[in-house]
Amino acid sequence: MTSNDAPSGGARFGFRPRNVYYGWYIVFATGFVMTIATVPLFHAMTLWAVALENSFGWPRGQLSLALTLTRIEGGLMGPIEGYLTDKLGARKMVFMGFIILGIGFLIFWQIDAGFWPVAPLYMFYAAYMVMAAGQGMGSWVPMMTTINNWFSRRMASAMGWANFMSRGGALIVIPLIDLGINGSVGVPFTGHTLGIGRAIGWENVALILAILILVAALPLSYVIRNRPEDMGLQAEGTETSSPARGGRRTPPAPQGLTAQQAVRTSAFWLIALGHGMTSMIILAIFTHLGLLLKDAGFEEYAGTVVILYTMVSMFSQPLGGYIGDRFPKRYGLFVFTTIQAGAVLLLTFSTELWMFYTFAVIFGFGFGGRNPLTTSIRGEYFGRGNFGKILGISTIPMNGLLLISSPFAGYMYDWRGSYTIAFLVLAAFNFIGGVFFLFAKRPSIPTTPAAAAPVAAPAPAAGDS
Repeated sequence: MTSNDAPSGGARFGFRPRNVYYGWYIVFATGFVMTIATVPLFHAMTLWAVALENSFGWPRGQLSLALTLTRIEGGLMGPIEGYLTDKLGARKMVFMGFIILGIGFLIFWQIDAGFWPVAPLYMFYAAYMVMAAGQGMGSWVPMMTTINNWFSRRMASAMGWANFMSRGGALIVIPLIDLGINGSVGVPFTGHTLGIGRAIGWENVALILAILILVAALPLSYVIRNRPEDMGLQAEGTETSSPARGGRRTPPAPQGLTAQQAVRTSAFWLIALGHGMTSMIILAIFTHLGLLLKDAGFEEYAGTVVILYTMVSMFSQPLGGYIGDRFPKRYGLFVFTTIQAGAVLLLTFSTELWMFYTFAVIFGFGFGGRNPLTTSIRGEYFGRGNFGKILGISTIPMNGLLLISSPFAGYMYDWRGSYTIAFLVLAAFNFIGGVFFLFAKRPSIPTTPAAAAPVAAPAPAAGDS
């Protein structure tokens, strides 16, 4: 029996088959956490945007400012989230984050209530900031850190399967949100819609989500274990350490660079900037895709297009993880992000429904394949020991780019009456970000933190990292 299969420390969880490594339960829990925390807030933003524009008539620049505020907050909170994840562990972070996220949806539910001292638009901003704080604390940073702790050899695949499950959950959550808000959802490639009769409205959808999130907080956090060493196990793909007295294994010292050493490598900055530049268009699409379809006369198919690219990305996530475990991740990132940029070019000039569907297929393939690689490359390059801190710090330059993307598209539309210039600019940034990934070469990682030697500051030449 290998250390990865050993029941020591985990046998008390009777529901777990003895031959299943507990890290795969962490992967399953991650998919569930990401579905609940990120899909209603970000992936469904295009549905909220259409509903809020119809309800309040707010300009699109003002609507998209909500996501800008979350990026400003995320840039400030990212290092704190990373520090708290390494300090408290993902289990506590998920519980606290879900409570805050649920409270944010309760505020969102009541943004038009008469008892607030400010206008509904500002309450919408406040609600989205509270929701973003909870989502940040309880999803991506802590769960990616936990998978990085549990997996070594198959880390990219584990992250790919976690994202696969998240996209599978989105295929359920997004249509339900669409049905609740609009009372119907378009059926792909048929020209028909599937309806449930009378819609319950976006306010009641927000209330239902708030209740579900608050109820899920405790059971989800119960499943999570921060490190395999907490259960007497080793990270998947690592060698078994020598037994100590009493037959218990001595866990190996965590490997990797410190946060201070990581930020002195060019790879850290190339990855952070590449991640941010290739995510700018994603954030803009999350906000404006439904509005773009509305302008083209296909408003009722907004949820359908989101579902389609989500479904394609669901299956390209494991493919991206598979490629990342077998080939240099930076090459895979360049290919997938280039495909994503090409899809945005098609979207920019789409006028027929089949063109939007084609965009969704191409975009979903590139977006999904890139997703597990953007995070797993950090684990491969910087190691396990300070992954949460490093990931949190990298959100500062990332969010600095993300905060301008969605309002840029909105204000360009308000000024020019079209998204063409905005989406072309964002597609160009997307391609440049892929080039940054291509030049991000792996730095050397010391065996243990104690053995870590200072990392010299890299030369400014492109790709020298």
